Amino acid sequence: MSLPTSATGLVTLAAEHTEHNPSLNPYLTGIGALVALVALLWITTRFNRDR
Repeated sequence: MSLPTSATGLVTLAAEHTEHNPSLNPYLTGIGALVALVALLWITTRFNRDR
């Protein structure tokens, strides 16, 4: 099996499963990721304070 044949097969496979899951709201996912990163940043800065 050559590389172009493998790539064509993967593209075909990916094209068959392009249905979007309506339960995943991109805004909610983005806000959740932002909140998680800010929480990790806050925790990191609390542990890294100079005394």
